[in-house]
Amino acid sequence: MVQIRKYRCCSPRQAARSVRPIDALLEPEVFRALSDPTRLCLLATLAKCARPCSVGEIACCTPVDLSVVSRHLAALARAGVIEASKTGRTVSYRVKFPEVVSRLRALADAIEECCPDGKTPSKIRK
Repeated sequence: MVQIRKYRCCSPRQAARSVRPIDALLEPEVFRALSDPTRLCLLATLAKCARPCSVGEIACCTPVDLSVVSRHLAALARAGVIEASKTGRTVSYRVKFPEVVSRLRALADAIEECCPDGKTPSKIRK
């Protein structure tokens, strides 16, 4: 059985000075990219398609203009959530499923590590 080390701090000042796994996993660029409702809609559309889609295909599914869709997709790509590939003049995007799942799982584990007395959300609800 693997025992997870729980960290305890007495004050916010001490917590701010300490370095934990959660510090490296809270990536501002990713959260900035995911904080926009239009980007979340585009990401969900791409994820549900489960294949690379062109900007035009994606734009047909949203009430947003093609140029705006393109800018939003570029922001998601810069954050490492999706990946672009170009064939001729067509740019296609796909969700980087393994990377996104891995990052979110690691973040969830790091947050859970901070829970006091092992009270994870699943244990609190019961």
